[in-house]
Amino acid sequence: MGDNSAAAARVRQRPPPGLARARMDRSVRGGYIHQMTTIGTRLFTMFRGRLIGKDADGRAYYEDRRPRVAHKRIKRWVIYRPGEDPSAVPAEWWNWLHNADENPLPPTARKPWQLPFQPNLTGEPGGYRPPGSDYNGGRRPTSTGDYEAWTPDS
Repeated sequence: MGDNSAAAARVRQRPPPGLARARMDRSVRGGYIHQMTTIGTRLFTMFRGRLIGKDADGRAYYEDRRPRVAHKRIKRWVIYRPGEDPSAVPAEWWNWLHNADENPLPPTARKPWQLPFQPNLTGEPGGYRPPGSDYNGGRRPTSTGDYEAWTPDS
């Protein structure tokens, strides 16, 4: 037949599962994946993007320089600050970003009832803790006695 050592040399050697996972975890923790995404986005933006404007928090908004005929909408995107929550896009830019408006709204068009962005604090120390929560001492209000549990025999 042939020499098995040559065939064995061609087979890609895989690291043990624990080692591969440790390498992946280290690359994610070190920001490798985030950095690669940022580099790709920066290159795409440099070659294809046209700066439309920046908001008060420093996010930059871009659209495609050459709209594609095959696409029905113009491709638009935002460059976030590092580690930022994507839901932080202000109302002035949200409609423009999702192709609902042709131009972004001026900041003066902001209504008085529109509040500034607040991040979702669920699971964080500043998040909502209802009465009786273990984080608030774990004491629930006493029941009123008007509840009767259902049993299948009744």
